[in-house]
Amino acid sequence: MNEDVRFTLDEAEEGMQNAIVHLEKEFHKIRAGKASPSMLEGVKVDYYGALTPIDQIANINTPDPRQIIVQPWEKSMLGPIEKAIMAANLGFNPQNNGEVLRIAVPPLTEERRKDLVKRAKAEMENAKITIRNIRRSAIDSGKKLEKDGIPEDEVKQLEKEVQLLTDKYSDKTDKLFDLKEKDIMTV
Repeated sequence: MNEDVRFTLDEAEEGMQNAIVHLEKEFHKIRAGKASPSMLEGVKVDYYGALTPIDQIANINTPDPRQIIVQPWEKSMLGPIEKAIMAANLGFNPQNNGEVLRIAVPPLTEERRKDLVKRAKAEMENAKITIRNIRRSAIDSGKKLEKDGIPEDEVKQLEKEVQLLTDKYSDKTDKLFDLKEKDIMTV
């Protein structure tokens, strides 16, 4: 196989693998019941004019499965951190006691579980769209290579292998979603 074709195939597989890694990270943010510091991942706080990840300006702990404690390194940041958590629309209502923020993680209702499954499904669909876009891009690259003199049979082989990769990674997204759905719906 021509090295340009091999490179295109490797690039496609790497992109699809990255889509799976991203999906796993997004699934990790979708809580399935017990408190975890990762629930606040992605919350950005206005730290002296710069949007800063919450974990860079505070300690985040979970003393028990139903509570998250956020302890800022500077007490003056309690207010901005509280605002950022509320603005992140995570469904939390932090309690400010002047020292730390206590976040009670409510048990999930059936309705909330179904909403989380919908959110997980949307993330899975986004990953599949990314994978299909990578497939299309790789096939387009193959057609350009054919115009540049690569034999047609090698380009057809590339298309076949890219489709196999697409199927493989689409199946992985389905399996990850099934596991996450089961995790969310288990009481």
